[in-house]
Amino acid sequence: QVTLVQSGGGSEQSGGSPTLSCAASVHTWNPYCMSWLRQGPGKDQRDEVAVIDDAGTFYRASVKGRFTISRVNNTLSLQMNGLKPEDTGKYYCAAHVSKFCHGRTWYNYWGPGVQVTVSS
Repeated sequence: QVTLVQSGGGSEQSGGSPTLSCAASVHTWNPYCMSWLRQGPGKDQRDEVAVIDDAGTFYRASVKGRFTISRVNNTLSLQMNGLKPEDTGKYYCAAHVSKFCHGRTWYNYWGPGVQVTVSS
């Protein structure tokens, strides 16, 4: 079992540079990949924002060059730079017992999510 605890989020100004963090409190012997997904305003689905797995890192086009995903052991981070109003949404940390996460729509483990609201 893996429990994901998230920190960060809140109201931000356009151009802000906050960092989201996600810590896995329980270790496993099996490798697992981790991702950041976002649920936009008025939407039910969670869309992939950034992924880090054995194939490398992946970003959705709208955040590429502005966001950076990183992982140190069981701690996942998302450095967000130059925030825009369209970045607004609820950000979820997710983990899956696999070497690859890119393109997944469901995961073994989910964090509670944090709201990021960007004002213009």
